[in-house]
Amino acid sequence: MRILAASSAFPPYHYSQKELVEAFLRHWGDRLPDGRKLELLHANVGVDHRYLSLPIDEYPELTFGRANDVWLETAQTLGQKAVQCALQRAGLQNTDPSAFFFVSVTGIASPSIEARLINRMGLSRHLKRIPIFGLGCVAGAAGIARAADYVRAFPDQYAILLSVELCSLTLQTGDLSVANLISTGLFADGAAAVIVAGDDCPEPTTPLRGPAILGTKSTFYPDTERVMGWDISEKGFQIVLSPQVPDVIAQNLGGDMDGFLAEYDLTRKDIGCWVVHTGGPKVLRATQQALALDDKALSVSWDCLRKMGNLSSSSVLMVLEEVMLHRRPQPGTWSVLAAMGPGFCSELVLLRW
Repeated sequence: MRILAASSAFPPYHYSQKELVEAFLRHWGDRLPDGRKLELLHANVGVDHRYLSLPIDEYPELTFGRANDVWLETAQTLGQKAVQCALQRAGLQNTDPSAFFFVSVTGIASPSIEARLINRMGLSRHLKRIPIFGLGCVAGAAGIARAADYVRAFPDQYAILLSVELCSLTLQTGDLSVANLISTGLFADGAAAVIVAGDDCPEPTTPLRGPAILGTKSTFYPDTERVMGWDISEKGFQIVLSPQVPDVIAQNLGGDMDGFLAEYDLTRKDIGCWVVHTGGPKVLRATQQALALDDKALSVSWDCLRKMGNLSSSSVLMVLEEVMLHRRPQPGTWSVLAAMGPGFCSELVLLRW
């Protein structure tokens, strides 16, 4: 099994963190007990710029229905761009893949986005569709793992994974909780696609081909439903973001990783490249603590967080793309792709370049 290509796509509206803070301060005005607290929270999330699905002035008037309409149209546009680029980088035709995994946690559609892209892109009419909702930040890694499961069963076939996360469209302008204030400074919009090939597919000729997939591991942590997720009401998606997130990671990820690597007679010292979800500074520091890593080991994740913010399930796929295009390890290097998210749970993927 091998990752053949990865590609990202972004909406056209691009803002600095300073511009976004100023817009929130104008909107909330006197309703904020202390505007300096918002500025401090946004300054501490490690984000310089973010992409949004709409011009910033249009967000205060969004209803849940209107936001989902924008999600539906934008998801198709960005999804088509990301998938088309990934197929081209993999050297494949649009009708070559046999399965399409779609993940998102920021909008709802039926028929789901991959069905609409079959029409827009001329994909195979016999494509097996697997839309997945609710995994949140972990879904990028989980999507690769499930695509790997598919091509393990059908080794002569290709699978598409598409993640579209338009986090800005979940904005709750009436929520002044710390969790929501943090989320308004951290999350952003984008899409990413990955092509996974089975072992019996022709050997790729593209120089940008990705690593082999050697194994995966899913781990669920009981009784952690309120650590991260959504509360959903007539107002839409309202963030559940517990201060316990870094603690859960610090307490569990190291043991999970060691057990996973031991299945392949490996240790953390054997891993030369880490592809980790850009959850935010506290999440990345907790990951470094749990795995005894320094900033350099997760430098790609830190850079992606700074440039584009946290894009939920799309983030780890964008880290993967950056590694494949610009920071490729030497052939033979062991790598782990990892993410954590609602459940609370982790998903680990063992790679070799």
